[in-house]
Amino acid sequence: MKELLNSVFKNQTLTKLTLSKPEDKTILRTTGRLIKLKDGIYLALESFLTDGKAVHKNIPIAEAADALLSLVPDAYKQLNIQTTGGDCEVKVSKKGKVTVIDRIRKENTAAASLTHNREKQYILPADKPVDFLVELGVQDKDGRIFDKKRSKFRQINRFLEMVKDVEAHILTGNELYILDLCCGKSYLSFAVYYYFTQIRGLNVVMDCVDLKQDVIAYCTEVAQKLGYKGLHFVAGDIRQFPIRRQPDLTVSLHACDIATDIVLAKGIDSGSRVILSTPCCHHEMMHQLSPTGNATDLLLEHSILKQKFADAATDALRCKLLQINGYEVNALELIDPEETPKNVLIRAVKSKKPDSKKIEQYKQEYDTLCKLLNVHPYLQDNYAK
Repeated sequence: MKELLNSVFKNQTLTKLTLSKPEDKTILRTTGRLIKLKDGIYLALESFLTDGKAVHKNIPIAEAADALLSLVPDAYKQLNIQTTGGDCEVKVSKKGKVTVIDRIRKENTAAASLTHNREKQYILPADKPVDFLVELGVQDKDGRIFDKKRSKFRQINRFLEMVKDVEAHILTGNELYILDLCCGKSYLSFAVYYYFTQIRGLNVVMDCVDLKQDVIAYCTEVAQKLGYKGLHFVAGDIRQFPIRRQPDLTVSLHACDIATDIVLAKGIDSGSRVILSTPCCHHEMMHQLSPTGNATDLLLEHSILKQKFADAATDALRCKLLQINGYEVNALELIDPEETPKNVLIRAVKSKKPDSKKIEQYKQEYDTLCKLLNVHPYLQDNYAK
């Protein structure tokens, strides 16, 4: 195994390693990557602890192989190595037997891209306190991101990057009107409001709606404490919520099952200029899919593949439905799949001049897929005709 590790480090092909099944139960896992500092290349290890903290250690690349061998098999019982040329898995049995499954190509493998040991430049700073991030428990009062909230911090910033990408379609020169439907704890509500008011310096009225009264009461208290006068939280069903006017932006994060469809319907009916929606579970399609005697049946044989197929098919039909209703649509990756499997974002921008011929084509495509799968999506009757 030492020869394999030396090769990976010498050729700098490592993209990520994970040490798991630790003997020390105060440790959850340890991850590692190569970084380039002023005085050389290092293996940067980050150990995640059960108390929410993280411990960092940089090891010179010349010492990296020996350092890992001192940890496996004694301190950790599993090591997974990902490289630009494949992966390798090292397992230690209960009896101490070490098994190495090596799938790494030995030739014609490019070196990995090395990053400097500094934080990515986010829209929201990672080293300075942001009032709503502190109140929602993402940062401490000095601006440090809590280790358990790092993925949430990255998710918030990634979402704001996507908002920034469509900003030209949102800004009208007037006061912005924004909706967050099925807002939940409202990390994104606060982030979007902060972005447009504090960073962009605009006047914003934002309505955030959710069924959970306790969550709405909490978010209202936070908004009042922060002086976010244009940010309003309402407990109720989004289907009955009275919209003030045409929204400039409608957002929704992980609305469960057909709640995402209801969000899209609300966006379409109100003529929202931009819709940004990240779906959650896809139970409706799962319950409707059944063997039909055609080629798609092989996708339903295994439950995990059926679930992934249902996810993809549901979101594909949602995208097509938005196109039918005059939106230009993209399905994008919100954040690294390792952070969360629910990482698809549907971005819809209202077209100024919809093409009637293309809309007819979209209707045919939508109808063809529904017939092929023998499914009847929630929005089909009212929005696909």
